[in-house]
Amino acid sequence: MTLKDVRVGETATIKKLHGEGPTKRRIMDMGLTKGTEVYVRKVAPLGDPMELNVRGYELSVRKADAEMIEVEV
Repeated sequence: MTLKDVRVGETATIKKLHGEGPTKRRIMDMGLTKGTEVYVRKVAPLGDPMELNVRGYELSVRKADAEMIEVEV
């Protein structure tokens, strides 16, 4: 299951990051690392981006990036 599949109002824990190079590094720089809990606050009307609560701050992530983040609900 990826972060893209998590529904609004659910909390998930990051298990693994996929992707390579600068993209993976950017995701990690945003605080999305293994073991981090992520709460999905809302999703934009057209489905992209999704708004998350991570480590006490709000973060917007594109669905393409959310597909690279494997989670456990």
